[in-house]
Amino acid sequence: MDVRTCIWFDGGIEEAARFYVSLVPGSELGAISRYPEDSAFPGGMPGDALTVDFTLAGVPYQLLNGGPQFPLSEAVSIVLVVDGQDEVDRVWNALVANGGAESMCGWCKDRFGLSWQVVPRRFVELMSGPAAGAVSGALMRMRRIDIAELEAASAGS
Repeated sequence: MDVRTCIWFDGGIEEAARFYVSLVPGSELGAISRYPEDSAFPGGMPGDALTVDFTLAGVPYQLLNGGPQFPLSEAVSIVLVVDGQDEVDRVWNALVANGGAESMCGWCKDRFGLSWQVVPRRFVELMSGPAAGAVSGALMRMRRIDIAELEAASAGS
């Protein structure tokens, strides 16, 4: 048995999958299926990618070029737990570049409209400690997560 998460897109799935695997170490592009010449499926033209399989750090995903019926929303996001502020900044900057958008509390959207949460491992540790309330209060004022600010909130509680 194979299990993967399928995410419905309205075009651009090859470009999106290639971007995602370039962003996350230990990731790779997999099988690409295409709309056949006599396609009865909505969402794409013959030869366009229908599905793209890929893994992000070993976690399997599939993008489906299904058309505009089900647009992406914040109801689905990919969580990246990263090491250190440099990695937070690198991934965040790549995701919001070229038409992506910042949101709050470590959430953002990439240029394809997919939501991401960029979470430093240190945040997870601080939220398990006695100053979790102060840490979460500091988080609520942030867009991109700033580890130094979270640590200061934890130390000052």
